[in-house]
Amino acid sequence: MSAPLPLVTLVLGGARSGKSRYAEQLVEGQGKGLYLATAEPMDDEMRARIAKHQARRGDIWKTIEEPRELVAVLNRESCPDRPILVDCLTLWLSYVMFHDISAEGELQKLMDLLQSGALRGPVVFVSNQIGLGVVPDNEVSRVFVDAQGELNQLVAKLANRVVLVTAGLPQVLKDEN
Repeated sequence: MSAPLPLVTLVLGGARSGKSRYAEQLVEGQGKGLYLATAEPMDDEMRARIAKHQARRGDIWKTIEEPRELVAVLNRESCPDRPILVDCLTLWLSYVMFHDISAEGELQKLMDLLQSGALRGPVVFVSNQIGLGVVPDNEVSRVFVDAQGELNQLVAKLANRVVLVTAGLPQVLKDEN
């Protein structure tokens, strides 16, 4: 059994950086966990990605697949003896934005939850760090990159620990334990 997790951990990284696997290992070190999967299997490639994630999970995991109601699931499911892994905030945000749901309103709900003290157990959020490259050439992509950057900043500010994973190597950016 690893050291107890802080209440809120944010694991950032690019695509295929190893961020999900690192986050899974954090939770697995606690003995059992809830996997809150936000991906929707919209095409064959995404179904294959989801299957790859599922195949590497052991028996310690209970899985809830929920692309939209992140805050409701966290409110309902958080408990001291079972950490929750949210994989990932980027897919959750894309669902919210591309289904014409108020991203600002959903982000506020998440921030309210994180600030309220209502979480009863540790949560590890996984999110993509997508703003490191060239500014996108179209408005939709720029709006999404901006919203993702804002989401990451807000969660990082409220998180007890923030880790950036690059090429499978975790770098602790913040640790308030």
